Amino acid sequence: MKRLSLIIVSVLVLFAVDCRAAENRPNVILIMTDDQGYGDLSCHGNPVLKTPQLDRLYSESVRFTDFHVSSFCTPTRAALMTGRHPGRTGAYRTSSGRTMLHTDERTIADVFSDNGYVTGMVGKWHLGDNAPHRPQDRGFQDVVWHRCGGVGQASDYWGNDYFDDTYERNGTFEKFTGYCTDVWFEESIRFVEKNKEKPFFLYLAPNAPHGPYRVDPKWAQPYKDKAVWGNGANFYGMVANIDHNVGILRAKLKHLGLADNTIFIFMTDNGTANGAKFEGLTSEAKQGYNAGMRGKKSSVYEGGHRVPFFIHWPNGGLVGGRDQTTLTAHIDVLPTLAELCGISVPDEHRPDGKSFARQLKDPEAAAHREHHVLQFQGGPQFHGAPEKWQYSCVLKKSWRLIDGKELYNVDKDPAQRNDVSEAHPDIVAELKSIYPPFWQSVSPRMTPVSIDLGNPVDNPTTLCSQDWYMPTGNPPWNFGSIKKLPRVTGPWKVDVKHAGRYRFTLRQWPKEAGKPVVARLAKIEIAGKTAEAKVADGSTGVVFELDLPAGKTELNTWLYDKNDKAGGAYFTEVKALNEFN
Repeated sequence: MKRLSLIIVSVLVLFAVDCRAAENRPNVILIMTDDQGYGDLSCHGNPVLKTPQLDRLYSESVRFTDFHVSSFCTPTRAALMTGRHPGRTGAYRTSSGRTMLHTDERTIADVFSDNGYVTGMVGKWHLGDNAPHRPQDRGFQDVVWHRCGGVGQASDYWGNDYFDDTYERNGTFEKFTGYCTDVWFEESIRFVEKNKEKPFFLYLAPNAPHGPYRVDPKWAQPYKDKAVWGNGANFYGMVANIDHNVGILRAKLKHLGLADNTIFIFMTDNGTANGAKFEGLTSEAKQGYNAGMRGKKSSVYEGGHRVPFFIHWPNGGLVGGRDQTTLTAHIDVLPTLAELCGISVPDEHRPDGKSFARQLKDPEAAAHREHHVLQFQGGPQFHGAPEKWQYSCVLKKSWRLIDGKELYNVDKDPAQRNDVSEAHPDIVAELKSIYPPFWQSVSPRMTPVSIDLGNPVDNPTTLCSQDWYMPTGNPPWNFGSIKKLPRVTGPWKVDVKHAGRYRFTLRQWPKEAGKPVVARLAKIEIAGKTAEAKVADGSTGVVFELDLPAGKTELNTWLYDKNDKAGGAYFTEVKALNEFN
């Protein structure tokens, strides 16, 4: 009996120790803003923009001065979530059916939730609007988000315009009051207060300062006569509003007694979109400030992908305001946070990133990575399929090899004005040798990703033309394009989860818009089955019902006008009519 009692006591002691260890694990808040570049901060030398709260965070954090992301929204988000190269994940474009992660990809939310963390996501996702690709399908337990790549874009809730919008909370649309950025931070504070007694991981991803550039005039007013390029004042005002909200959030953490044991990260998803005036995507700033770099969002020159990264954690010694100059990338964040939080990343996850936890704690430690490869697969306009070397940058120390041809030393030439490839053929050869293994490893995974039909957690589901799997180019992804009723269509890659009867409702506008279909004939094709129907006058949607086999296939739609020219149904609702277990 005594032996049994000792065993029970020992188990209880171990359980108590484990609980205390769990309670002492740091919280994580990762903030990533949208389209804010390295130069869009006063602490980075911007002479006009005022960001006092982020400047304070800068002064208290470890700051990475050579931190790189992808040069566009979705690829960076895919890399951050998985710790893997975007091309490998399947989510390497911002539309054309290439914004979704392969279903075998595991996210940082999966890793943290599997290890006892409460996980929350607020703001912009841009990794899929339908199951199984929504944030709540990808490891996040508490979610408030807008669909697609920007508030007011085609698949977002009809009528959203940054103010008093309707967003999705855990699968249900809900009306909110206030400006979008304010809402995201208010919801983040709600999440923190709700989970203050548990270790939590919060991914806060404002859509600002992504266009359209809308903000309360009080935030833009200080910049009206200073940021004089198109919408520059509003862009700066959006950043100033983010800065204000960062201050409110940090004050709340301090009030709740959570600040010291919270790993607090601020970063951005690509180079600036509108923090300066440029001539094309690859020029230097002609007006405004870009920290002396060449290129902006969508460029593989430095200004397109070098961004801020501040990390602050008092209990972990990450304080004091010091620079970390080693080459670092978005794919490194997941393994680093896992190590800092005492979490093991499963072997099957296979991250490409490498932890820089040691370098955070020991500034003298050797660099955690020697080089990095990034590629904007398909280029800014996606005029062709991804090709070897195109729109690529190989980074090693201060060297940058662009497209396998141009060579720059950004320490000596931060504006990348002088191609020194002829003077350094040995460096060119060394950097060129790094790229082929990357391409051979990543390119086989740049294959279609399917959207579920008949998934019980998302039935009915509404498909949007932004996810048409186009061979090249962008499908209609915003209402500026859709309102012209472009005569173009494309397939959705879909996975019919259960054999049975399905109802399809073809529309040119979202159901909530209540606008009639402007066409005389509708046609649908899926899984080898085709059906046609005349469009009744005033109809807002054309309905088909088909019996489908289970499995992966394509869904195509056509809406023919009076001249027999066809465009697609830019919005198509699909509902499984059978009951499935």
